[in-house]
Amino acid sequence: MPFFSLHQAQQCFFLYSPKPLSKFPRARTLFFLCSKMSSNSNSLQNYPTPLSPPLPSISKDIELARAMSASSKSSLFGLSRSDILYEDEWLIAVNKPQGIYCDTILASVPRFLSDSAPSDRLCEGNQASTLELHLANRLDRDTSGVMVITKSHKVASVLVKAFTNHKVQKTYVAFCIGSAPKSERITIKSGHGRSKFGAWRVYAAGDVGRKLPGGSIVRDMETTFEVLSINGQQNYKEQSECVKDEEHSIVVEEKAITDVDANKDEILVRAFPRSGRTHQIRLHCQYLGFPIRGDVKYEGVYEWKGRTYDAHELHAESLTFQHPITGFPLLIQAPLPLWASQALQLLTD
Repeated sequence: MPFFSLHQAQQCFFLYSPKPLSKFPRARTLFFLCSKMSSNSNSLQNYPTPLSPPLPSISKDIELARAMSASSKSSLFGLSRSDILYEDEWLIAVNKPQGIYCDTILASVPRFLSDSAPSDRLCEGNQASTLELHLANRLDRDTSGVMVITKSHKVASVLVKAFTNHKVQKTYVAFCIGSAPKSERITIKSGHGRSKFGAWRVYAAGDVGRKLPGGSIVRDMETTFEVLSINGQQNYKEQSECVKDEEHSIVVEEKAITDVDANKDEILVRAFPRSGRTHQIRLHCQYLGFPIRGDVKYEGVYEWKGRTYDAHELHAESLTFQHPITGFPLLIQAPLPLWASQALQLLTD
């Protein structure tokens, strides 16, 4: 039953008059307004319910400070040869640093190409200034790793289509703090969308396709996680040794149950996102009970073992796709950041 305030109930008083509504013009208007309010209330009740928690109150100020710091760093940033992972006449792949915006990377490419161009190319009229540069993929501000930039509209169209059709294989590495999963490989399928307050949230898989406040719809998202280590111990098999029967699948239909009193473990995971939704890996880590360290927006710890973390620890490790022009398979890998290489080093010591 729709809820009405006392003020709204007083306005609806005329609906109960024994006299015909035609003698009360204002009553006819109020009847229309009350019907509209009832209709709006019912439509609100029909919106899907987000299943992941809202943004923590602590995240607002921390995220603002991080954004200001990133803006300052981005204003001074310039690409160097060491940032380039791959380049040909159609593509350039960059290892994006943590805390730098994607648009800053894109804006710095023309200058880098001009500065690094051979003298004969410069004599031809500075090819860099005529390129049609596009971001083929985007990374969050604090996510590091592989970013691909295309050099023409045609190449951009082909590569964007490949991303859309899930023809690009992606791997990420994340350092998480939370309850260690019991399975060595987990595949989670859920819905994804913005709540009425604009935050990205996890929705039930059964809500995919349903309308959300603001007019958007719930879209599907799927991620497979491989647990690399728990508390510095390699308890699980290598990826090549894992068999399908050992993979645990989760289809999200209800809110996750998190034990706040459970011990917190240090968990290094590799993620294989099939879709490419905004904050997908971060949301799925939160839902599974092991949010990424430093990811205050999605309940990740801000302080851990006496240290404060200024960013979340998520790295876009690799992209594999068919070259949009040559058709040959192309694997682009980014070196691991210090936090990831140190965690992996513990497994070999």
